Amino acid sequence: MVSTSETSLRLRRMRPADTDVVLDIWLSASLTAHDFISEDFWYQQREAMRSAYLPMAEVWVAEREGLIEGFYALHDHTLAAIFVSPNKQGQGVGSQLLMHAKQQKTVIDLTVYQKNKASYAFYQRHGFVVDREQTDPHTGEREWRMVYQS
Repeated sequence: MVSTSETSLRLRRMRPADTDVVLDIWLSASLTAHDFISEDFWYQQREAMRSAYLPMAEVWVAEREGLIEGFYALHDHTLAAIFVSPNKQGQGVGSQLLMHAKQQKTVIDLTVYQKNKASYAFYQRHGFVVDREQTDPHTGEREWRMVYQS
């Protein structure tokens, strides 16, 4: 468990009881950040997130006063997900989650849609560099593969 006293934001491993809240954050943040992808796609992915993607990853949540504000999921050296509730974005939650993830691994890779300029800039600010360009096979959207090395 990690605690930051100045913000009272606490990072801890996800528990099974957190699953619905984490999925709600994932869905609402995905819809907000990826308005260039059909909403139906995100709704169709919800069950796969619940049954496959979250269980196979190491998932940490950020909570304040008992409410989860965001989470990240690491699968091996891949940052498979990092999402912050839309009403909590811009308050440092994502930065704290990412800093914590970087403490877990010396090398982290991720993919980000090229049209998601805010997330791309966020990762650049945190030391990630573009490794290659590719197409997401699920959406057909162009994306960057980015890598961080400590």
